[in-house]
Amino acid sequence: MLNDSGPVVAVVVAAGSGSRLGAPVPKALVDLDGVPLVRRSVDALVAGGVTQVVVTIPDGLAAEFASALDGVAVPVRCIVGGETRQDSVRIGLAALDAPDDAVALVHDAARALVPAPVVTAVVASVVDGAQAVIPVVPVIDSIREVGDGDSRIVDREPLRAVQTPQAARLGALRGAHAAAAQAGAVVTDDAAVCELAGMRVTLVPGHRDALKITEPIDLALAGAILQTRNQHP
Repeated sequence: MLNDSGPVVAVVVAAGSGSRLGAPVPKALVDLDGVPLVRRSVDALVAGGVTQVVVTIPDGLAAEFASALDGVAVPVRCIVGGETRQDSVRIGLAALDAPDDAVALVHDAARALVPAPVVTAVVASVVDGAQAVIPVVPVIDSIREVGDGDSRIVDREPLRAVQTPQAARLGALRGAHAAAAQAGAVVTDDAAVCELAGMRVTLVPGHRDALKITEPIDLALAGAILQTRNQHP
């Protein structure tokens, strides 16, 4: 499917080991109600309008990922990622077969339950002219900033927790990652890469379902979310 401003493509970052999850396989291959996390992530992106996906994977697991992604409704290519998330994203962006004006999303396989409407909203914001887009949710925990032997409460009202997919035009995103790599900048997400390149970041509403599955408790919570979805489709 194409929108009026070009194709919608995505990189799914799935090259991490997921050691904190304590699973015998990389986190992206862990089953959630019988379906690997990476497959749920890719299917969610496709449901939100993505037409091509590159998945960055650990070395030596091509067959396992190919099996997990067999039957996806759009073209999917698996390539070995880099040493860091930044490296993997840069490699994945280079592997996308799309023009510079394509809407390019970067998504973490660990956020397997992102609702399709969040994906659609991120894409729509780029199509409407935003330079870079990220989904966010309000911070609901009390937050304290720790100093030297002391701490202080932080006002959580203006704070937002950042999720994925994050998006920009493909050419701009490739350029921003290349510039960050050349500068030796180390960042935690693609929004920061875009900001380093002078791009303005636009926020759209995320969703609590798009939690990052990192520890066993997260997997249990994701299972409960799925059960609720099945009961109330």
